[in-house]
Amino acid sequence: MKKKVVVGLSGGVDSSVSAYLLQQQGYEVIGLFMKNWHDDSVTISDECPWLDDSNDAMMVADKLGIPFQTVDLSEQYKERIVDYMFNEYERGRTPNPDVLCNREIKFDVFMKIALSLGAAYVATGHYCRKGEFEKDGETIYQLLSGKDNNKDQSYFLCQLTQDQLSKTLFPIGELQKSEVRRIAAEQELVTADKKDSQGLCFIGKVRLPEFLQQKLQPKEGVIVEIEADEDLYKTETPSFTNKKEELDFLSKKYEYTSKDGKVVGKHQGAHYFTKGQRKGLAVGGTPEPLFVIDTDVDENVIYTGQGKDHPGIYRRALFITNEEVHWVRKDLAIKADETLEVMARIRYRQPLQKAILHQTENGMYVVFEEPQASITEGQFVAWYDGEELLGSGVIS
Repeated sequence: MKKKVVVGLSGGVDSSVSAYLLQQQGYEVIGLFMKNWHDDSVTISDECPWLDDSNDAMMVADKLGIPFQTVDLSEQYKERIVDYMFNEYERGRTPNPDVLCNREIKFDVFMKIALSLGAAYVATGHYCRKGEFEKDGETIYQLLSGKDNNKDQSYFLCQLTQDQLSKTLFPIGELQKSEVRRIAAEQELVTADKKDSQGLCFIGKVRLPEFLQQKLQPKEGVIVEIEADEDLYKTETPSFTNKKEELDFLSKKYEYTSKDGKVVGKHQGAHYFTKGQRKGLAVGGTPEPLFVIDTDVDENVIYTGQGKDHPGIYRRALFITNEEVHWVRKDLAIKADETLEVMARIRYRQPLQKAILHQTENGMYVVFEEPQASITEGQFVAWYDGEELLGSGVIS
């Protein structure tokens, strides 16, 4: 009996080649296209052509001679991703829909459908790898970064569990993107030259403020510029009586009020902006470009600073509540008062940074060796040991 694998065919080159490689390895392959989002009122022109994608996926399946069907997950998608996004933006946080889509849709809803079809595995076109070994009589699964450093997507899978990993295959994890395109061309797959999609359909292909305006009403507020030499950046490092005091100090955000700076412009809603953002402020005439250093959704104020070296952009540490700490490798989870040296990143494609995890009774602190730019609430921090992703958490 051949083992059955369901491949999430997205209509892109990566999942197409994944299906082909699995077929070559002797699996019985089924192609499934996920229809996640089709609200045309917020997409820009034809920039979200899910119909084209589904046709491309169907043509790939046809060429490979594998069964193909479309599943409509838009209801679950709206509930678990879109509503969550609105909720997070409303709270002044910046969610990462790509990480959530993997956790909630591809490796949960979609995986359950695949298993109900009798599949042993689900496969995706992610650039990452899976390892496994025995420890104390049980199999431990590892999430490893992809061999193509430029395309490594392990960060997007940072919320996966041992159970999900046990049923997942990543057929292109050992390959470079150029090799994937070459294989697609050799097999005359229609997706061979198709350019990569930008994450989720409506993120990046939809003007985010317009998308958010469906639920979050515009309301005018002020843009305040904080000078780099403002007194609040000159606080002396106090002496600490215990480690927790130091961790709290390092991870503490700067607290701003409108009196700390000068009003330089107006905006249509603080919840449309995120830390580190430069575009969309529409304030000119400053020697260096303005960056968002903080947003206050309660007072509806955006705080900005000039230049990417502005002290308001940087912080040494961040905090994750216990509910939001997630270990892919549960066997390596640290307990209260324990620490672990890791390499970590706070956004996709950021070069890995040296950091130390400090677990306390009420949550985990991640303290970086170097100050990090634009640590943003709602985003994910992921930590690694070498090329293995050990865990992650939502920045609070």
